[in-house]
Amino acid sequence: MIQRTILHEIRDHLSQPEITLISGARQVGKTTLMNMLMDDLVKAGKRVLFLSMDFEADAPFFQSQVRLIDRIRLEFGDRPGFVFLDEIQRKENAGIFLKGLYDMKLPWKFVISGSGSIELKEKIYESLSGRKRIFELAPVSFHEFLDFRTDYKYTGRLSGFVRANGPRSLELLNEYLNFGGYPRVVTAGTVRDKILTINDIFQSYIDRDIRQMMTGGQPESFKRLIRLLASQTGQMVNLSNLSNDAQQSTPTLQKHLWLAQKTYFIRMVEPFYNNPAKEITKSPVVYYTDHGMRNFAINTFGNIQSPHDYGFAFQNLVANTLHSGLYGTPFSIHYWRTTDKAEVDFIIARKNDPIAVEVKFSAMKKPAISRSLRSFIERYHPSSAWIVNLSLSASQRTGACEVRFMPFFDLPDVLWDLVQSIERVYLAEEKAFPYKIKGNRNPH
Repeated sequence: MIQRTILHEIRDHLSQPEITLISGARQVGKTTLMNMLMDDLVKAGKRVLFLSMDFEADAPFFQSQVRLIDRIRLEFGDRPGFVFLDEIQRKENAGIFLKGLYDMKLPWKFVISGSGSIELKEKIYESLSGRKRIFELAPVSFHEFLDFRTDYKYTGRLSGFVRANGPRSLELLNEYLNFGGYPRVVTAGTVRDKILTINDIFQSYIDRDIRQMMTGGQPESFKRLIRLLASQTGQMVNLSNLSNDAQQSTPTLQKHLWLAQKTYFIRMVEPFYNNPAKEITKSPVVYYTDHGMRNFAINTFGNIQSPHDYGFAFQNLVANTLHSGLYGTPFSIHYWRTTDKAEVDFIIARKNDPIAVEVKFSAMKKPAISRSLRSFIERYHPSSAWIVNLSLSASQRTGACEVRFMPFFDLPDVLWDLVQSIERVYLAEEKAFPYKIKGNRNPH
């Protein structure tokens, strides 16, 4: 079984009264995660009840709050316990249903999971404002994949393993870039099994999630758009051209892009700019939440051939690492392009001091700063910039900016340090001005 890093955070939240809400795309392992949490609780002597909207026998208990409470009380009485409700997005008016349960001040802790449906992302989030903590489960990260594929012998020491086993590490990176991080794909034993599995996940997504939400629409047109987007991963998307290529009107295209984002299938990164006359201000860049799915959509799943495709798969990996590492923080992720073709892959926006992140799918031998990155540094005067590559660890200054060259496997730790530095600032400010920011550390 693949061990997920987020499990520790969710365990810590089980002692809090708010609803623990585990969200994410279809088939990323939410139910498996809930089972692991329940096993831990049972071993600790806690009372646990699991109900799922996917189980026909459980469906009657979701018909009303009274019926659910009666079912829980049958199991626990009025004693404390943990109630796990799976696939809650299938419940009509789920947000109001859960809000009512929470407001009753019942003696039970609720742990909820739901796939990325519109009901979950819009209505539930809004209804449970101030009553929940969201944990977004992504596909398996490279570090989780590496830990699993090395039988957890190097947990906590993966960077050391990569440095000491360069060729083997590159083999595993190659596997991950080709097949991605859906848990069932990772654990499938053969290439054929992986292909059948990713096809099943894709078809299930189209047939169950998208078809249900496209009243009067055509899932085939949505599928065509998904394939077009996959071929443009990491590149600026001209929505007018995309509308023509997808044979969709602009309103239909915008609706489909919105659906793809709300169901955790893609992420759209917006441009970073201060000067609209010289910098790109409108065209987004699209990344897939799983680059294996991106490969599947353009028929390169398990069979990436060109350095160009490897480069974009690697860039997608970095995009997902940035998103996971900065989720739930004040930082936002953008890209930077100018009208004269200077470009930086990612900009981590923070107040008055952005961090430029350039991605190089190469084993750099010595530090080298591109003209585009220098251009950004000269324009925005950041205190730091990062060049994420395969192997080089070094540092070089240009003016007042420290340019840090880092191997991609060090990026999660660097992001963790960045987030912790902000936490330390918040804690210091809260001590000095306790009424100014109290209670605002977590945007969710």
